[in-house]
Amino acid sequence: MKKELINKAYEAMKHSYSPYSGFRVGAALLTKSGKIYTGCNIENSAFSPTCCAERTAFFKAVSEGEKDFSAMAIVGGKSGETSEFCYPCGVCRQVMAEFCNADFEIILTNGKDIKAKKLSELLPESFKL
Repeated sequence: MKKELINKAYEAMKHSYSPYSGFRVGAALLTKSGKIYTGCNIENSAFSPTCCAERTAFFKAVSEGEKDFSAMAIVGGKSGETSEFCYPCGVCRQVMAEFCNADFEIILTNGKDIKAKKLSELLPESFKL
């Protein structure tokens, strides 16, 4: 399943709208029922309206009624070159914490190696109401 998610994330990265940074990101989100939602980063010249690939995938899934997630693959890099691991930003980690358990798996690749991290490793002691 990790390879399938990574492949879907690469496909999503092709749709990235990143004319300002040139940093293309794709994400593939797996629901507990087995459905996959993808997202790409979408930049805006005003910067704050920019949406990361991870949040795009989450918001698509939640807007269609999904709220149970098990894993996400993330790929990204300058001009679409994935020579380094692309970790989710802090805002995306907090969105993950809103909808996922501490054992939610985040799958990363640099194009040759694969890492899997738990959300609790990337966002310990997350904010919760």
